[in-house]
Amino acid sequence: MKSLLTILISVLFLGTIWAQQEAHNTQFMYYKLGYNPGYAGSQEAPCFTGIYRKQWLGLEGSPELQILTFNMPLVNQRVGLGATVSRFAIGITEQVTANLVYAYRIRMGRGYLGLGLEGSVRSLTNNFQDNRIKATQPIELDGSIPLEQQQKFLLNFGAGAYYQGETFFVGLSIPRFLTNNIDFADGGTTTISREIRHLYLMGGFSIPLNETLSLQPQVLLKYVQNAPLDADINLSLSISNRYMAGITYRLGGSSVSGTGESLDVLLAAQLSEKFLLGVSYDLTLSEIKEYSTGSIELALRYCLGKPEGEEYVNPRFF
Repeated sequence: MKSLLTILISVLFLGTIWAQQEAHNTQFMYYKLGYNPGYAGSQEAPCFTGIYRKQWLGLEGSPELQILTFNMPLVNQRVGLGATVSRFAIGITEQVTANLVYAYRIRMGRGYLGLGLEGSVRSLTNNFQDNRIKATQPIELDGSIPLEQQQKFLLNFGAGAYYQGETFFVGLSIPRFLTNNIDFADGGTTTISREIRHLYLMGGFSIPLNETLSLQPQVLLKYVQNAPLDADINLSLSISNRYMAGITYRLGGSSVSGTGESLDVLLAAQLSEKFLLGVSYDLTLSEIKEYSTGSIELALRYCLGKPEGEEYVNPRFF
């Protein structure tokens, strides 16, 4: 029964993939490079970030995401370079993407405006021979099901602008401009599915409460043409600029109840001068909550240096 349910949910997920094709992650504040190439160089030190996400725990074949990024400033903060590798899997489908990022950073007021470009190569794979597939008869008897693994490669490019001030940030980006054909069908003139452009708008600011505490509201808006607006709305409390506790409300998820996709709890700590750990748990609000115990995410960041005069590489979000 669980396998059947998984297939049904996967079909529903793929059916709505026209609205949001790109994977989302709860701790987007540690993966802004993946949403906006203009962010490259903004961390003031060379940093590696790794993220692991498992969505809808308890459902076989549910979405899984792994990310590794590198980001560094050059030429007195005037240039930013970055790279990301990500893997997203759901059911029998796997998507692996590699990006190279360049940003030119312009001193503007008390901050920097980063203008970024990125190029990417993506591998799409379907494996109908996956042993998780359950059928009432051998799938080899169905001529419409491929007997070998299907794979195709896609090239794309994107651009973004990101401004980072002393107490706020704002960014606008389209990471993938080309609407590539993502069909696996052989021949024919009809295109069933394409990549869709995603527009991301992010912003946030810091409100000092006292010498050690500050509130940091922030939002990530996701827009696709002819689809409902999606958003992650976060409010975090920063303690001594070393610890963070926050909560996020994610829109979308259900067109029936209208309660949104999830309510998320986030915790992070700067464990040492160079090492930051973040964890999050998503409480599912949509109908899938009847079959899943939620989603989890882990983020690790390691920075090779620190800004001059600071004890720690700043864990703030901007």
